[in-house]
Amino acid sequence: VTAGPTFEPIDPVRGLTNRSSGKQGYAIAAALADLGARVTLVSGPVALSAPPGVERVWVETAREMQAAVDAALPADIAVMSAAVADWRVDAVASGKLKKAPGGPPSLALIENPDILAGVSAPEARRPALVVGFAAETSDLEANARAKLSRKGCDWIVGNDVSDEVFGADANAVTLFTRDGGAENWPRQSKAEVARKLVARIVAHFA
Repeated sequence: VTAGPTFEPIDPVRGLTNRSSGKQGYAIAAALADLGARVTLVSGPVALSAPPGVERVWVETAREMQAAVDAALPADIAVMSAAVADWRVDAVASGKLKKAPGGPPSLALIENPDILAGVSAPEARRPALVVGFAAETSDLEANARAKLSRKGCDWIVGNDVSDEVFGADANAVTLFTRDGGAENWPRQSKAEVARKLVARIVAHFA
């Protein structure tokens, strides 16, 4: 399970990140552990305690998360709920960037590794079930289905993050599956969403 944001440094003080709290991913890790799964939780910087019985691996950047995920494979199931930064700064400044008369500095951005697509690739170490997440602010179904196809995962959990989802204790999601299915789960606690997702995983393997 991956959870939380990544943080991509610009200089020793500043960085690129996002508003993910990690609560949903931590709840999923806890729900899996409660049913007896051996869980590795690869977590970006969050203010949460590790769930009981879960091995947590702390990371900061997307490249660190990719390395930790690779180290956790092989696995039967991958639930990739982390909000990984799409880009990082090409050259991190060694000292704090200062205001200057010429205005703010220009930052050259380069793409981070696509962790979900890498885990979903058809290789010997691919988990039997790969679940991705799509946080969208518009056109949820179209964007989530496009991501499902583009990344090569089996399921996508899509949620509309324009409605006070980040940091909240509740969430409303839609589970999209590769066979064209869609299950709308009404707003409920993130713990309930996690338990419902884990029950769906159990049913899939049963």
